[in-house]
Amino acid sequence: MKHVWKLLLALGALAWGPSAHAGSTTLEATYSSGIDNGWVRVERWRDTLTAFTQESFPTDGRGDQTGQRATFFGTARPHSSRFLLYYAPNWNVGTKVPVLLVHGANQDADLAWADPNEAGSYGCGRSSCPSTGLMQDLSSRGHRVFALGLPHKNGDGYFWSEQIADAIAIIKSRTGAGQVDVVAWSKAASNARMYISGVRRSWGTAYRGDVRRLILLGSANNGIDLSFRHGWTFSLTVYPACGGVINGPTPHDKLICYGFWRSGSEWTYDSPYFPGSAQLLKDWSGTYGLPTYEQDWYTTFHGGQGFYSAGPGLAAYLSKSLVDVIRQAPSPSAVRIHNICGNQADIALLHNEHTGPSDGVVFISSCRDTTGMTTHGGSVTTAVNHLELGWVSTSTSFIRQYLSAP
Repeated sequence: MKHVWKLLLALGALAWGPSAHAGSTTLEATYSSGIDNGWVRVERWRDTLTAFTQESFPTDGRGDQTGQRATFFGTARPHSSRFLLYYAPNWNVGTKVPVLLVHGANQDADLAWADPNEAGSYGCGRSSCPSTGLMQDLSSRGHRVFALGLPHKNGDGYFWSEQIADAIAIIKSRTGAGQVDVVAWSKAASNARMYISGVRRSWGTAYRGDVRRLILLGSANNGIDLSFRHGWTFSLTVYPACGGVINGPTPHDKLICYGFWRSGSEWTYDSPYFPGSAQLLKDWSGTYGLPTYEQDWYTTFHGGQGFYSAGPGLAAYLSKSLVDVIRQAPSPSAVRIHNICGNQADIALLHNEHTGPSDGVVFISSCRDTTGMTTHGGSVTTAVNHLELGWVSTSTSFIRQYLSAP
């Protein structure tokens, strides 16, 4: 599936407002004209903490920032200390609690929230995608809407969590609000939970009491083992030697492509290309059995040499997982957390998760897991797949309901 992006616009960086806000962030550039998809302002910020590193990008460009995002970042491969903050129309009008939208892995603020059709047909989970999204929906109803643009599409969760904290602080400073509501999708849902629950490195920001409501979309609250459950299927879509182009990790460090064994440790869960992916892993084989009819099912999950693939197995990577660390860190009682989960395993062009009820990626039981959520505002399971959760009305109606609840 290839992304079709619009031409880059030559946008000037205009200084606006103070040079720094809240702690360790510095404003580097502001863009206020010619912005795609209805945003009225985009800012590039840098977190000055020295803990941030330059994370690695696949050399073939599949993980690069593209379209206007490369312009706003100033490069296709930004340093992980940098992030973008998007402003929706009327962000400074009204008194509603500001809303921060945080995209998941392999998404961006445009594709996730403002133009689900930006990646072209099938890029939104269906064969046909709309050209507007949750940003326009909420903004038109009087919400003050912002979105975070993260620098690395599979970045370290500790980095993403810190930048969620940064964005919240900036929004509070810009609006004068004391708290922000956060809507976080997929991988970012776990990283947002990390911030409010104090799962951080020694350099990370302690929770500041500034989240009123946290709405999680398709969150793998009790982890995920999707790519390990289905033999060599997912590796074929990743390995370049097999024609793969998907930007994600595989269980295999060896694979037969067109009759020849290929080695590729750079595509595994140990890879520097995907530092945040192993943090979401969890073994679900005790709940849902493995599909024994899929090629190399046993060695893919448990490790070893299969007929067409080889790898160390899921257990080799579980020490990297943060799933149970997050679940065992209670969220503050003042933060009401909601789960919105899908139950349609029908993502177009993807080998969907079919070994148990799922949204095509995450098991419903994982999404609805509430362990560690001190104040759970309720979960809902609705008829969408994982890639539809942020834009299909049957899901967004619940987002609006949860944001507006007293």
